[in-house]
Amino acid sequence: MIIYKLDLMMQDTCFGSAIIEVWVTENGKREKIVFTGDLGNNDIPLLSPPTMISDADYLVMESTYGNRLHIRNDDKAKMFLDVVYETLEKGGTVVIPSFAVGRTQEILYELNRIKEVEHSEEFYKKYQKLMSVPVYVDSPLAISATEVFKENMNLFNEETQEIINEGDNPLEFDGLKFTRTADESKELNASEKSSIIISASGMCEVGRIKHHLKHHLWDPNSTILFVGYQAPGTLGRKLVDGDKKVKIFGEEIAVNARIEYIEGYSGHADQEWLMNFVYSFTNPPKHIFLVHGEKEGQIELKGKLEESTQIPVTIPDFGETYELNDELQMIGKTKDTVKERYLRLDVLERMNTLKEELEDMASIVKEEYLDKNASDEDIIRIKERLKELEQQIVKIVENK
Repeated sequence: MIIYKLDLMMQDTCFGSAIIEVWVTENGKREKIVFTGDLGNNDIPLLSPPTMISDADYLVMESTYGNRLHIRNDDKAKMFLDVVYETLEKGGTVVIPSFAVGRTQEILYELNRIKEVEHSEEFYKKYQKLMSVPVYVDSPLAISATEVFKENMNLFNEETQEIINEGDNPLEFDGLKFTRTADESKELNASEKSSIIISASGMCEVGRIKHHLKHHLWDPNSTILFVGYQAPGTLGRKLVDGDKKVKIFGEEIAVNARIEYIEGYSGHADQEWLMNFVYSFTNPPKHIFLVHGEKEGQIELKGKLEESTQIPVTIPDFGETYELNDELQMIGKTKDTVKERYLRLDVLERMNTLKEELEDMASIVKEEYLDKNASDEDIIRIKERLKELEQQIVKIVENK
């Protein structure tokens, strides 16, 4: 019996993720392998905790937050309110890069229910300030996903269903607005009034969020509030790590805005809940494979699991092949044909993204330079940059 390392490229959300149980019979012996997929955080108010599994012979488990602990609900709600209030008091805008499924809906829930955290005069002052500005969900996919959440409220946890039965829809409140079209999205950045903008993508790589960052990163009164995991190499990670300048649509933008990261909103289970998932087995696995995580987190989680459970843990490299027997040894390493296949798809996807960004760039240049009284120096500078871009495209085509 052979198993390969899984490195599934899943979105950082666990709404709709599934735990897979596989039974394999070989030479008259039947064994069970469990694949966790993305394990959900047990502290998400909208959804019930992940289902526990009673037994397995082998467990293949994700380890995204193998070395981190999420802050609890009340703490993150207070942090959220403080950041938003302080920004609005300065007349700024709060921009929240958020994944379309899961995080957006949880933030809407938090905005609606944050008044239940405490009842002090200081709190109500902040809460009233928050509720005095519009909250925009600027992502067609997030809007559609929110509608799916609304249509499946029977899947929410008991506490949330009680709230709904009392007549309070946690995904609706005064001031909430949805922007579906690109023109509506652009109008948000033309406004000088404070607001809260929730927009995809969560790691700031593509989508409308890049326009909002372009218009607010330079502003010291505004805040970019991250509420989800930021993968290494992404624009979101660069901002969280403190980069003072970033490039958006080929233009260098100074980072003057306040950058905040509230990690507790992640959809992934943290270290404590990953370990609780293993503890929950009535008949624990005899071996665990840790996948889908950064090396540092995997190493720390491996040490804690082996110390507390006495179950051996393996962190396989991509393509390693293991024979699941009493010895459990690596018997080879396969060529990553799947990765090669997806490389081609990735090129096509990036070409589509580039096409969209070129269209965006054309609109920006037209609006900000050609339709205004731009100086000759500005127009010459843009012309030279476009010439450089054209040369780069020609090089790519000639090297095909």
